[in-house]
Parts: sequence; structure tokens; C-alpha cells
Amino acid sequence: LDKEAYLRGTSIYMLGRVIPMLPKELSNGICSLNAGQDRFTLSCSMEINNKGEVVSAEVYKGIINVTERMNYHDVQKILDKSDEKVLKKYEKYIGNFELMAELAEILKKKRLEQGYLNLDIPESKIDLDENGKVISIGKYETSFSNEIIEQFMLSANETIAEKFYWLEAPFIYRVHEDPDIEKVKELNKFLYNFGLKIRIVNEKIYPKEVSKILEEIKGKEEEKVVSNIILRTLRVAKYEAENKGHFGIASKYYCHFTSPIRRYPDLFIHRIISKYLDNDYLVNDFWIKKYEKRAEKKAENCSERERVATKVEREAEDIKKAEFMESKIGEEYEGIVSSVTNFGIFVELDNTVEGLIRYEKLGDEYFIYNEEKRQAIGEHTGKVYQIGDKVKIRVANASKLMRQIDFEICEEKAE
Repeated sequence: LDKEAYLRGTSIYMLGRVIPMLPKELSNGICSLNAGQDRFTLSCSMEINNKGEVVSAEVYKGIINVTERMNYHDVQKILDKSDEKVLKKYEKYIGNFELMAELAEILKKKRLEQGYLNLDIPESKIDLDENGKVISIGKYETSFSNEIIEQFMLSANETIAEKFYWLEAPFIYRVHEDPDIEKVKELNKFLYNFGLKIRIVNEKIYPKEVSKILEEIKGKEEEKVVSNIILRTLRVAKYEAENKGHFGIASKYYCHFTSPIRRYPDLFIHRIISKYLDNDYLVNDFWIKKYEKRAEKKAENCSERERVATKVEREAEDIKKAEFMESKIGEEYEGIVSSVTNFGIFVELDNTVEGLIRYEKLGDEYFIYNEEKRQAIGEHTGKVYQIGDKVKIRVANASKLMRQIDFEICEEKAE
């Protein structure tokens, strides 16, 4: 089981189905927190003050018996007081949820002050029928109830990482290094078009500076486009045996502790934590040396498996999006220019589907690509296409086999 889990490294989530890291008898059964069942857990209890600071924390083996399995929609309805039926059903928990929401707000506020990057990029929601055919594609809507769990998990992951860092335990950290200075300078040339700039202080970039930009564009038309470009400029987070901090979360110590069923790094550090707990934190040097080597090897493998899983998930989405658009050829939509390249411009529709308009499909005009400003400029008319522009397109072609969608421009830019 362990060899197979290590080989997989992570569960893969593909459009309504899961390729689990552990067999479903474990992942959906005895390891899952099913309502009304006693389940062994590794728990992290934290006392948090009204400034969002962790005052004390305890890690221990325990037993959890879940009283209710909740979903995000119902919790949001409870917080909004918007559904009498749901409020009545969960009446005795309302106070708990209100307290959770209050704490999540405090934690989020503190993180944003530290420079936590609140990249609000919507995911695609692809609905399939029983035969796997796409019924609809849209944005995956999240609410504050999602945020509650997110904030609590971040706190647990930070607390565990910090504790075991100071114990000098062999460990796997979730590392997100500072962005490359040259790439940020390039990004600034693009941000200049929107009157924005990321400050570089003594050849160092602080999360707070990037966070400021994200706050500035909140709710504006260019929000998604700018967020996406910032995301592409940042380094990719990975697993390492050495703690190097997490830029995106603006945290000195971070790990993945909360999902041992679906991620191998979490499973590995659960074993480390168990060893420390079982031995009253007195662990011999021989064991530490052995596990330090293992941590390095496993961290590298887990990063690689994560890359593969992400690629597979994206490709599955691309196939389904292209399949969906095959039946929409000739239809017209409004979209936003999401990227400009030397061979054409990409346009994203409101439902998250993205297609390419090749320069030859932009009418009789010859377009020159300006890499620095990421613009396409018409040679004769001086007409400019740049990221964030609204355009009206027609679906020219779509191929599920090629995972490709082609658009053509319908008319002048829509205002």
C-alpha cells in the first residue's frame, strides 16, 4: 500500500471522478471522517487570540466522532440566515458556525496584513451527464464557508511546520520561494499599462508589495487578467526537506499536514509526528539521520508526482472544453483578451473557456507583436489588442482530439 501511495504521490481529481492515492476502502471508508463513526486522528488544537495569533498549540493522537457531515452551501445559508429549513435542521450548531466565521475573518485579516496573496482566480466547473458528455461549463462559485476551512487549514499547517522546524525533526515542508527579480521587473513593464508597480526593496520582493496590487485591482475588469499574469510570474510551490518559507502565504513555516488520505507528504509527516509523540519527543540520532535522507528523496518525488497530477487534471479539462465547443462552432460570444503571443491572441470567455485567434484571423491587417508591452499592434491602422481588452468573437473551430479551440474576431472591440 505504501509503495503504491508513494508511486502515485497524490490523488488526481478528474472531472467528477477521483483516482485516489489510497484504495477507496481506506480513503472513503476507515480513514474518512464519516458521521457517527469513531475515527483515529492526529489532531492539532490551537488557542487563537482576537488578533489571530496562535497563543498555544497541542498536537496529539485522538478520536473524532463527527456529528454532522456538512457541505459549503448549507453552512453559507446558515451564516446568511437565508434558508429557514436549513437553519431549523442545524439549529444547535448555529453558534459554532458563527464563531468559526468570526475566527476565519480574524485570521484572514491578519494574513492579508502580512502580505498573504489573495489570488482570486475562479476554477472551471464542468458538469457531465452519466455518459461523460459535457452538459455545461462555468465558474466554480465559492463562498465564505470555503474560506473558513481554508483559514483553519492554513493555521494548522503553519503551526505544525513551525513546531517541528524548531525540534529539528526530519520533515517535508511546502516551500514557495521568492519570485525571480528579473521576472518581476518584466512584469512591472506590463503592470505599467494599468498604472501599477510592484516595489522592489534592496533587490528583494516582499509578499506585501504583491498583495497591495491584488487589493488595488479587486473588483475591476482587469482583476482576473492581472491576477493570472502575477501567478505566472511567481515560482511554483514544491516540497522540500529544508524549510525556506512560503511567499504566497507570507509565512516563514509551512507544510502540508491536513490531507494524509490524498497527499503523500502529509502522510509522511504524520509518521514523523507519530514517532515523536510515541517517544515523548526523545528520538535517537540514527533514526533522525535515516529519515532526513528519506525526507529529501520523498519530497523530490512528491513534487514530481504533483506536477504530473496537475498536468493530467488540466489536460482533462482542456479535452472537455474543446469537446463542449465542438457543438458551438459559428456561435458568437464576448470575451476578454487573456494573453498576447507572437502567433496570436488568446481570448477567455465568461465560462472560463479559452480560445486562440491567430493573427491571420484578425482581418486584412498585419499585426506586430510587442513583447515588452504584451500587445499586438496593427501595422497600418495602429489598432492595438492588449490583455484585458473586451472583444467579440466567433467560434471558428474546436477539436477534442487536439485539445484546441480557435476563435475569429467578429467586429471592432466591444466597449
